Amino acid sequence: MTTDPLIRLFTDEGRARAFAAVVLGADTPAKVGEAAGLAPKDTAVALRRLQASGVISGGATGLSVAYGAFRERAREERFVAQGGDGAPDARSGDDRTESVLRTFLRDGRLVRLPAQWQRKLVVIRHIAERTFEPGVEYPEREVNEKLRAWCEDAPVDHVTLRRYLVDLGHLRRQFGYYWVPESANAA
Repeated sequence: MTTDPLIRLFTDEGRARAFAAVVLGADTPAKVGEAAGLAPKDTAVALRRLQASGVISGGATGLSVAYGAFRERAREERFVAQGGDGAPDARSGDDRTESVLRTFLRDGRLVRLPAQWQRKLVVIRHIAERTFEPGVEYPEREVNEKLRAWCEDAPVDHVTLRRYLVDLGHLRRQFGYYWVPESANAA
C-alpha cells in the first residue's frame, strides 16, 4: 500500500500548522508564523514546501489556499474510483506510451526508471511535462523538491532524475536556475 503524497505532505506538524493558519486567514509569512506558533525559519520552510506542492499560492503578501488543486485531486480520485489509471489527463492516444507510464509510474510517483532506453525517454519526458511549466525559472532547491516528490520510495534519487532532465534537453540550467527550453515547448 502506498501513502498518498497529499497525506505525506501533512505528516509534518509544522506544515500542517502553517497550512491551518493560511486556511484560517493568515495571509503573510509573519501572520502564519504567529498563528501557527512557528519560528520564522520553520515558517519559511513549511510555506515553501506547501507552495511547491501546490496547496497554497501567493507570496510574501497574499497567501491563500489553492482550492483548485484540491478540486483537481478530487476529480482524479473520482476517475480512479471509476476504473481509471489515476492520470486522466495523461492519455497520449499511444497505447505503448500509456503502457510504459502505467508500468513505471504509480499514484503520481516513479516506481523505478526503465532499463530500456526508449522507455526511459518516455518516462523522463512525461515527468518533465507534468512537473515544469514553460516560461518559469526554477531555483535548484525548488527543482529538487519537485523531483523528490516523484522519487519518494523509488530506487532512483532526485539528482539522477534532474541529470536526465538536463542531459536530455527537457530542462536548461544556468547560475543555479532551471527552465524549460523553447525547443521543448514545440515538442
